[in-house]
Amino acid sequence: MGVKMTVMSDLAATWNKKFPHKQKPYLMAHRGNRVKFPENTMAAFRQAVEDGADILETDLHLSSDDQFVCIHDAAVDRTMNGTGDVKDKTLEELKSLRALDQEKRETIETIPTLAELAEFLPGDVVLALELKTDRFLEKSVNIHLRGLLAAKNVLDRTIVLSFSLQRLQAVKQVIPAMSIGWISASRLIPDKPVDLIGSLWPAFYINPFYVKMAHRRGLLTCPLDPTPDARLGYYLKLGVDAVLSDDPGKTRQLLNREQRE
Repeated sequence: MGVKMTVMSDLAATWNKKFPHKQKPYLMAHRGNRVKFPENTMAAFRQAVEDGADILETDLHLSSDDQFVCIHDAAVDRTMNGTGDVKDKTLEELKSLRALDQEKRETIETIPTLAELAEFLPGDVVLALELKTDRFLEKSVNIHLRGLLAAKNVLDRTIVLSFSLQRLQAVKQVIPAMSIGWISASRLIPDKPVDLIGSLWPAFYINPFYVKMAHRRGLLTCPLDPTPDARLGYYLKLGVDAVLSDDPGKTRQLLNREQRE
């Protein structure tokens, strides 16, 4: 008596129902497999699916002609063979650029649109979209997002992520059924009104009750840790719901090994 029971979140219940064959923690591919291929490219996404990722994570900006594009930075300079801000370029101009590999060599890969990624998305893989711009505070942008995801039949297996709770709430106002996930670089207590929450990985050591606290509030957890392999045993012990990885192939192998032991 008096013990607070763990509550299963709506998101957990939905994913359990849709993907009963998948074992937690779910594996979230961070910008695809960005170890083998340039990040946020179709090659990286295809490789992540082959690796056994349960969730494909990508970053979302808008072009100057209001097309959703998968790229992390506000500018193209770091990842592409060009310069300038994404918001100042049309989709045609962005598509003319080529992605750079880790040695800064030009490849044949281009910046995918959200539509292209959604069309590729296998039926048993979740799509995680990190909202990288305050354009997602605009109602018209979120109406456009809703229409695209619905048209591609992926709305019910998409979650939006952000460091900005305002952006998440703005999307939720337009798409009430949308799952939302809040990311933090420093928050030690999982107490935001979201479906999934994740702080930078040291928080899970500083507060070893982080996952239990989240689960009691009906929240799923995913440490902000794109290189999790050395800490997988600890995350499994805590019972995290998902792990993030730059190299989902390697992380999947290690997860399988840990779960067998």
